[in-house]
Amino acid sequence: MNIFGIGLPEMAVILVLALLIFGPKKLPEIGRSMGKAIRGFQEASKEFENEFKREAKQLEEATKTSKSQPEKTMTVASTDEAVDA
Repeated sequence: MNIFGIGLPEMAVILVLALLIFGPKKLPEIGRSMGKAIRGFQEASKEFENEFKREAKQLEEATKTSKSQPEKTMTVASTDEAVDA
């Protein structure tokens, strides 16, 4: 098992150290708060990704519609008439 690049032996050492530092009563509370923080980060990341995809799609559609519309060109007719000044 490899989570965040940490193997099982490293996870066991971290768990034992956390147990010694925080004690058995605080450990579940810390785990819950870390889980909530990670979940919040994942939700924010998904929301950012969805917003980015939505904006990219709108930009792509705008580009397609501007390419499909014929460009309006203006032609200037030349006149051979003399202008009185």
